[in-house]
Amino acid sequence: MATASIHNSVSNDDAPPLVRQALASDLAALIKVENSCFSHDKLSPRSLKRWLTAKHAILLVAEQNQQLVGYGLVWCHKGTRLARLYSLAVLPTLQGKGIAKTLLNALEAATAERGRIYLRLEVAVNNSAAIGLYERLGYRVFGQYSDYYDDHSDALRMQKNIRKNSEMKVARLTPWYQQTTEFTCGPAALLMAMGSLAPSTALTQSHELSLWREGTTIFMTSGHGGCHPFGLALAAHKRGFHAEVVVNTREPLFLDGVRSENKKQVLATVHQQFLAGINAANIALSYQDVELEQIEHWLKQDFSVLLLISTYRFDGKKAPHWVCVTHLDAHCVYVHDPFCEPGSDSQLAIDCQYVPIARSDFSKMSAFGSQRLRTAVAIANPIAT
Repeated sequence: MATASIHNSVSNDDAPPLVRQALASDLAALIKVENSCFSHDKLSPRSLKRWLTAKHAILLVAEQNQQLVGYGLVWCHKGTRLARLYSLAVLPTLQGKGIAKTLLNALEAATAERGRIYLRLEVAVNNSAAIGLYERLGYRVFGQYSDYYDDHSDALRMQKNIRKNSEMKVARLTPWYQQTTEFTCGPAALLMAMGSLAPSTALTQSHELSLWREGTTIFMTSGHGGCHPFGLALAAHKRGFHAEVVVNTREPLFLDGVRSENKKQVLATVHQQFLAGINAANIALSYQDVELEQIEHWLKQDFSVLLLISTYRFDGKKAPHWVCVTHLDAHCVYVHDPFCEPGSDSQLAIDCQYVPIARSDFSKMSAFGSQRLRTAVAIANPIAT
């Protein structure tokens, strides 16, 4: 892990701090810093203890004259090239001496070493000192949250490319929508895709559930069924969008892991019904692997793309999951993920938007199940006649 240079020989308050990885023995000092710096939105002692050993966390502390004077915490999101600055704190009596800058530089280096490309953060709109620091270090505002903090103040969303690749450039903004049930990722992704093309699209639970009823597979391996690519394409077509589908098999989908013969028969019947609907609507259907070149072609033609991925690299559960592709660059595929862990203190909406997935990881993430299912749905506004 990268750290700042060590300066043991200097013993005054203007000496550059030593930055090192936090240890379990730092807990009491971390609690003291937290209580000294924050009156709202504080990390509890229990949370700080958990962060000390969290696998995907980077927790660094700054020492001066053998006293812990600040800390910085980054959360590296599993399976993506995204990280978030979770907290940065320096004792009030020592603020303005460059300690926060030193900590943040060390955090960026350690985060980049873990393969992350973007570091994101939230900062109160009235915290001009922190905003100024972040801007001087290259962070740029890309959104805002209303009523974000416990005191009801707003927060700016900022990010920085810490790997010095080309900065994120989005040709067309895609609204983010959070799925409201555990099984409606497909409809939520379709809402985002339609919203990027037609801003008047209603991003509501009522619309989400209507789409699910139109596209559901009835069953999955357990619980309620997800959505079939053919069903999502038909739902988009019904709402006036041009739709295309790519899938790499002619067999009924999502039979992996389904043990009940009755459920398998239902899934096969639903598949055939959707296929008949695709043919009747003259929706373009190609039987081939989904490649990045195809996605790139769609985006250049002003399509919005829904992609089926496996969640294994996110959560180890190997579940099929729909996301909405927002754009690509030379290094990453960016997606809006409609799933945000309810009540999680390590995942916020900011973490689910424009999520960078390295191109080198695309092939593994975009295949589901033992049959390596690959499928995508692309939609566009119809050509005016």
